[in-house]
Amino acid sequence: MKIAIDAMGGDNAPESVVKGALKARDEFSDLELILYGDKTAIEQYITDPTRITIVNTTEVIDMNDEPVRAIRRKKDSSLVVAANAVKAKEADALFSCGNTGALLTAGLLLVGRIKGITRPGLLSTLPVVSGQDGAFNLLDSGANADSKPEHLYQYALLGTYYASNVRGIKAPRIGLLNNGSESHKGSKVTQEAYQLLAADENLNFIGNVESKDLMKGVCDVVVADGFTGNAVLKAIEGTALAVMSLLKDTIANAGAKGKLGALLLKDDLKSIKGRMDQAQYGGAVLLGVKAPVVKAHGSSDDLTVYYTLKQIRTMIHEEMVPNFTKYWQAQQAKEVLDSKDAE
Repeated sequence: MKIAIDAMGGDNAPESVVKGALKARDEFSDLELILYGDKTAIEQYITDPTRITIVNTTEVIDMNDEPVRAIRRKKDSSLVVAANAVKAKEADALFSCGNTGALLTAGLLLVGRIKGITRPGLLSTLPVVSGQDGAFNLLDSGANADSKPEHLYQYALLGTYYASNVRGIKAPRIGLLNNGSESHKGSKVTQEAYQLLAADENLNFIGNVESKDLMKGVCDVVVADGFTGNAVLKAIEGTALAVMSLLKDTIANAGAKGKLGALLLKDDLKSIKGRMDQAQYGGAVLLGVKAPVVKAHGSSDDLTVYYTLKQIRTMIHEEMVPNFTKYWQAQQAKEVLDSKDAE
């Protein structure tokens, strides 16, 4: 399995990217990692080059670059060269911690959409607080600001396939993000999307879900337009960080009593922090393109990079994209036949 890695993308690149890649390489003997970027900067962190290839590039797309312009003009950037390698089938997947818009653009323009998918969506995995562990997928979490009802329906199909084949969930529950649980709630787009989802007997659609219930584990896949999904994603991430910071400050300012309590609850506090850590679930996946394209936070450390490469390995191993493509083509053919029968 060959993964093309933008080694220069992210706040801590290339150090965190390279160290995370080495962790993944050491654990999984079937991984071959191709690092794209400044060869001299990358090599200083590598002592054992086994199953590691470095492709030197001379440009970097930074966080302030306009995505489409950067992809078109910075032809020798680490991200563009890596994406072209996936396009040419020299690598099986693309990974970056860099500019999100540029990665999405590279996925759409270079890697390419699966035929019949009109709007690939960005899928993020977030923790739930019910039970000992668990998570839910949010799709779209930022690829498309505006969506039509049929796009939301496609997100449900993409999310179902991911949850089933990568996370191993049988008949994942699909919820439509809305401002109320009643079927008549929401905008015209969400009302029409509700009808499309409810009409598909192959989907385990549970109806509308509200943002306040997402972290309770009300469903396995949450469908939303990209603007709303991204707002919810950042609200959850920000709230989690704020709560942990508040808890830390409260203990620090409680004197001896607080320090003693923290000592007694040390393992339990670590458990809470671990359950709220989004990094363990890997990166955000651009679903609907011809190969796995995955984005991790710009501030990712080596452990986050490791978890994300582990996630990508599972996607490749389970042949998620080829199998979904076959499934989607069969669905399209069935719709054509049904349309002809109706005529």
